[in-house]
Amino acid sequence: MDAGILALLIPLAPFIVGSFAIWTRHQRRMAELQVEATAEKAAQYASHSRELEERVRVLERIITDGGYDTALQIEALRDKREVEAARAPQPKMN
Repeated sequence: MDAGILALLIPLAPFIVGSFAIWTRHQRRMAELQVEATAEKAAQYASHSRELEERVRVLERIITDGGYDTALQIEALRDKREVEAARAPQPKMN
């Protein structure tokens, strides 16, 4: 390396190292935020999946039980969901 380039790089080294440290900290924080968002999405998908599984179990039970009127059971389940939805706490809006 030329002595002139080396003489220029030595005073700039703290700025280069500092910039690199800031950049790596930023990259790490961005990765952490992405992990948090991914975990939140996974939790939402799991919750939605549980709801769908519950609905499928209910439908399977209705179909396999031959002793009951299917239409009455469906209506009863709809009524039950409406009652549960009414009981659920509503989010407060400020």
